[in-house]
Parts: sequence; structure tokens; C-alpha cells
Amino acid sequence: MDKLNQYRQKIKQILTRYSQIKPSFGDIERYTAFDNEQDHYQVINVGWENRRRVYGCLIHIDIKGDKIWIQYDGTEDGIANELVELGIPKHDIVLAYKSLFMRKYTDFAVG
Repeated sequence: MDKLNQYRQKIKQILTRYSQIKPSFGDIERYTAFDNEQDHYQVINVGWENRRRVYGCLIHIDIKGDKIWIQYDGTEDGIANELVELGIPKHDIVLAYKSLFMRKYTDFAVG
């Protein structure tokens, strides 16, 4: 399996697991949105909490070129760490939610 397909599979594996975790508050469902053609992957929260509408992205990952770009990470432990645990090298992961200036101070790719 080539590198790009491995990255897609591992991203989907992690995001599918997060989509199956029910939030401990409210009546909220989680969905995955996988765009395999343009390489956009998300977990989305949809529902209600105390008469308040809940809708938003929990995780958003894109693949650009040969790197994984984490656009948004609403998890406690960090998706980047989970990707590394699955064997993806840090130099192929971009923490896109950090400014370009701050990325150079992480162990991950700048861009």
C-alpha cells in the first residue's frame, strides 16, 4: 500500500473511533465526513445541550501533497500524537491550527 493510502486509512481509523464516542453531556451525535477525492476528513458534532443547538467540527484533517495537515483538533490528547503512535513520522504532520511562526518550535512539520 502506498504512503498516501496508508495515511488515508489511518486518518479514517482514528476519526471513526472518535465518531463512536458519545459525549457525556447533551443529546449529541457525532458523524464522520470523508472526502476521499479531495482528501478532507472531519468528525462533526450535531445535537442539543440544555435547549442550545450544538453543531461544529471536533476534528478536521486534510492531506495536502504528501503531508497530513491538522486544521482543527478539539481532542484532549491530540490527533497528531495518535498519528505518530500509528507510525506516521512527525515530519509528515503539520499542525495547521498553529501559526507558521509557532510551527517551527514544534517537533512537527512546518508546512
